[in-house]
Amino acid sequence: MVKLNKIYTKTGDDGTTGLATGPRRLKSDLRVEAYGTIDEANSCIGLARQHTRELAALDAMLMRIQNDLFDLGADLSTPDTGETPAYEPLRIIAAQVARLEVEIDALNADLEPLRSFVLPGGSGAAATLHVARTVARRAERLMVELARTDGEIVSNEALAYINRLSDFLFVAARWSNGKGQSDVLWVPGKNR
Repeated sequence: MVKLNKIYTKTGDDGTTGLATGPRRLKSDLRVEAYGTIDEANSCIGLARQHTRELAALDAMLMRIQNDLFDLGADLSTPDTGETPAYEPLRIIAAQVARLEVEIDALNADLEPLRSFVLPGGSGAAATLHVARTVARRAERLMVELARTDGEIVSNEALAYINRLSDFLFVAARWSNGKGQSDVLWVPGKNR
C-alpha cells in the first residue's frame, strides 16, 4: 500500500532519485528518463480525458490505460537485477498487452481505412490524444535504448505494451474525430 505523508523529502536536492528497490540514480539517468516520460504520457492522457467524458467507452479505456501506466512506471523503477527480490515487483504482463490489442481492434472496426497520413488535430480529444501518442513514442524510444544498455533489463511485455499504446492512441484519436470523419488528412506538397 502506498502512503505519502510528506511530499518533499529533500533527498533529491543532490540531483538523484531513489528507485523502488532503494538504489539512487541521477535524475538524468536513462531509466529515470524512461519512467518519467511514461508519467508525462499519463498526464497527457489525463488531459485528453477532459475531452472524452462524453465518449464513455473510450474514456473507460483511457482510465484503464492510466492505471496500466502506473504499473509500467513501477515496473521500470524496479530494475530486474537477476537476484531474487525481497518482494514480488509489479510487472507489465501479456494480458495487459492483449487487452490493448482488443481495444485497438474494437475502435478500429468503426474506422474507414486511411487514404493519407493524418495530421494531429480535429477535435480537442483527437488533438490531445495525438500529443499523448507522441509522448508515448518518445517513452518507447527511451525504453528501447535502456533495454539495449549493458546491465539494464526491460521486459518484452513492457516494450510491447508501450508500442501498442501509441498504436491505441492513434486509433483512439481517429475514433474521437467522428470515427475518422473529421480527420485532418495530410496533402503532400499542398503549400508549395
